[in-house]
Amino acid sequence: MDTYPPSVNELVEAYSESGIPRPLLVDEVRKAIDERQWDKLDERIEVLKRLSLQEVVNGTGVILHTNLGRASWPSTFSGAPINLEFDLNSGSRGSRQNYIGRLFANLCGTESAMVVNNCSSAVLLILSALAHERGVAISRGEMVEIGGGFRVPDVLELSGAYLVEVGTTNKTRREDYERAINANRDVSMIMKIHQSNYKIVGFTESTEMQELSGIGVPLVADIGSGLLDENCFWLENGPPNWLIGEPGARQTLLQGADIVTFSADKLLGGPQAGIIAGKKDLINKCLNHPFARAVRPGGLVLSSLQDLAYKYLNRNWEEIPFWKMAVTTVDELQERAENLKIGTPVPLYSVPGGGTLPDVEIPSFGIKINDDISSQLRDMVDDNLPIIARVEDGNTLLDLRTINPALDEYVKSSLKQIL
Repeated sequence: MDTYPPSVNELVEAYSESGIPRPLLVDEVRKAIDERQWDKLDERIEVLKRLSLQEVVNGTGVILHTNLGRASWPSTFSGAPINLEFDLNSGSRGSRQNYIGRLFANLCGTESAMVVNNCSSAVLLILSALAHERGVAISRGEMVEIGGGFRVPDVLELSGAYLVEVGTTNKTRREDYERAINANRDVSMIMKIHQSNYKIVGFTESTEMQELSGIGVPLVADIGSGLLDENCFWLENGPPNWLIGEPGARQTLLQGADIVTFSADKLLGGPQAGIIAGKKDLINKCLNHPFARAVRPGGLVLSSLQDLAYKYLNRNWEEIPFWKMAVTTVDELQERAENLKIGTPVPLYSVPGGGTLPDVEIPSFGIKINDDISSQLRDMVDDNLPIIARVEDGNTLLDLRTINPALDEYVKSSLKQIL
């Protein structure tokens, strides 16, 4: 390496076609010079480019891959002005929650609904609006950590509510809730939290929703994963076997929950958002709480969710990528694997992912490469899509369940290029 580096301007001009915005490029060049690594700028620029948000091919077999944005869902917003908070009927200010709330209230078979930016926000808003400075009864077996250190007791503390622990880790009965409420008249809510990202097995007992209905305080159910209806009315053949037993929002409300909360980017198959649905008077309290403004979604999300709701209501499930992945048969996947004519076609198991159905494996099919080429697949450059694979025992596996069939030829050509 030369003793003296080239000028900043000279290096910036040399990489002006890299696609990196000039101010960021200048910053990276200066860092490279300070660290005496100007001869490694090719590598540094590629690392920087791969930090940007970009489309990838999900070959992992994890349908709702949290690190890859969970549900695959296209953006449907053109960028033109929209009537986000403008009432076209009156010509005055409107509500961004009104119409989207009606759509999801209809889908959930309930009185009212609203949308926030994720399910954690939904829980925080409900606790703040309905239980501030009051007690919330939660089973000891449901005091979960959602992820990233985000724990239910911490959310309670942030909301101003306080925790009233009920039952034991493995067994909680109706009388445990009644005892807690009778001993503490300040309990204003029962919260049931679905065990969507873990299971307690063995000597266990939990209280069903209908057993807690009518106990005297609002009953809130956080079902997390976001299955609208256990019967999957939008599918001609009903739910796939691996979804049987997962609670649906519609059934949870029918069984007595006053409010249900769930994610939009998991089993619903849409963009990141949180849905709150249930009794109108309780939803109105949430809508009128100051936190509602802090956790409201923007036009991009609401426009996208509206499109998703239409597809459910019109039963156009084939236009929802999650459901296309979920119901594709193993025979179809095997045929695709054999048609690729590269690597070894092998049976695999996909998983739902996204903190849902932790003990479920879904029979699938894909291809195996007898080498770890995962890094080369990720490093696709020149506007090519990075391919994310999984590696087992030194072999690269590409699960076709999570790969759009339209990308099969791209995957094939990419593998040929590497191999």
